[in-house]
Amino acid sequence: MPSFDEVLKEAGEFGRFQKRVFFLLSQTGITFSSLFASVVFLGRAPDNFWCRIPGAAELSERCGWTLEDERNFTVLPLHLGNESVSGECERLDVTWDTSVSCTSPLARYGNHSTGSLPLATCHNNWVYEQPRSSIISEYDLVCGNAWMLDLSQAILNLGFLAGAFILGYAADRYGRILIYLLSCLGVGICGIIVAFSPNFTVFLIFRFLQGMFGKGTWMTCYVLVTEIVGSDQRIVGIVIQIFFTLGIIILPGIAYLIPTWQGIQLAISLPNFLFLLYYWVVPESPRWLLTRKKGEKALKIMRNIAKHNGKFLSPHYSEITISNEEVSNPSFLDLVRTPQMRRNTLILMYAWFTSALIYQGLVMRLGIIGGNLYLDFFISGAVELPAAFLIIVTIDRVGRRLPFAMSNIVASVACLITAFLPEDIPWLKTTVATLGRLSITIAFEVVYLVNSELYPTTLRNFGVSLCSSLCDLGGIIAPFLLFRLAAIWLELPLIIFSILAAVCGLLVLLLPETKGIPLPETVEDVEQL
Repeated sequence: MPSFDEVLKEAGEFGRFQKRVFFLLSQTGITFSSLFASVVFLGRAPDNFWCRIPGAAELSERCGWTLEDERNFTVLPLHLGNESVSGECERLDVTWDTSVSCTSPLARYGNHSTGSLPLATCHNNWVYEQPRSSIISEYDLVCGNAWMLDLSQAILNLGFLAGAFILGYAADRYGRILIYLLSCLGVGICGIIVAFSPNFTVFLIFRFLQGMFGKGTWMTCYVLVTEIVGSDQRIVGIVIQIFFTLGIIILPGIAYLIPTWQGIQLAISLPNFLFLLYYWVVPESPRWLLTRKKGEKALKIMRNIAKHNGKFLSPHYSEITISNEEVSNPSFLDLVRTPQMRRNTLILMYAWFTSALIYQGLVMRLGIIGGNLYLDFFISGAVELPAAFLIIVTIDRVGRRLPFAMSNIVASVACLITAFLPEDIPWLKTTVATLGRLSITIAFEVVYLVNSELYPTTLRNFGVSLCSSLCDLGGIIAPFLLFRLAAIWLELPLIIFSILAAVCGLLVLLLPETKGIPLPETVEDVEQL
């Protein structure tokens, strides 16, 4: 009986069929990255808002004030009395009623200067010039509630984390394509509910669920693409990252054209329903079917692949070698039970954590310099495009391990240099920091490929999902690490990033080289790498 890789070679390792499936599944990267980075535009800071004095709404209606008139009567006197008070989080501790003059609402307070009038903290009484522009104005995430915006992103990352465990496990037990399609349906439904959430609690609940299903779509499509191509073509795992970057580049254009956060949310959620059509064109992974003792179904799919690739399988291919490894429901213990698996798992978990932490940290660091949000975001995404091309050029020539290590080392050096460059040459600091961003992007993309190549088929989806869950943990920690350490010393986060990347660069040298090696089918195959 031939092995799966022998059958795949005869059917075509990357023919017309695989190219079509690859292109279709790659679109998932665009929607996932849009969800991943959407908080930047869903949570845009409102241009202008202020705290409304009790009774101001009724008085404004009686007097025929415009919003600008109301703001002038509310905020301007407050600012004249105390220049440090903006009127956004505090207001004059007064109440306007029908006896108040429309032309001089503060006249009743006689000769008191506005500076001597008491102040009160604002609670749920804000007015926004553009009330539907972001979730900040929708749910009053300002002043004392500003931390809730960070919470919304942390909840999304928690959803990614849950998806990595729950749906990673489910994909190894119930199949890649089934979990992919269910995840696409979940992302679409939850995305619609998020857009029309009546309150912030409902928003958070379904943002968590959207994150969970979103992680299911991304990880499952990635593994599925990797499993249907030959060992010499697994670089498609890097190419698929380009579509993730395309999503980052497209997102500011969507946000620029759509003025409301609900519109943006729907624009990045609804396309997931189109992926349900893949039910008729994307098959189950034949590798996975073999591990579940479904050799006949796997062979039927392989014959279909050969037909679409213009090839024909030999008649003696009546069945394919099935792994003798006992199939069981995967668990974390399976990933650390044997020496090589344990070493690979621990190093990959650290690599995922480091890549995500530094990547998001550098993105946010570039974002705090101000400027045009749409243009800055577009440029920061475009910087990532060369990463995939650099990997494609080098990875099949020199292997996986060296680019993986060098990208982390270069990121480490770039962060360290940036930290000690003088402030009077900002262009140079930005350039070196961008080099660090490019390098850590390369590391981020290589870890996807290496992770899928270092686990056997029976544990691949679960292993990739579990290790990549450390990416989500890094994403949760990154904003707190960046802003808290920056409050002590602005460049301190870069020092931490440099240390983390240097350690990662050394550790990944301990991983086995997987260039040109067939995907391992069993734990024993991994131990022999």
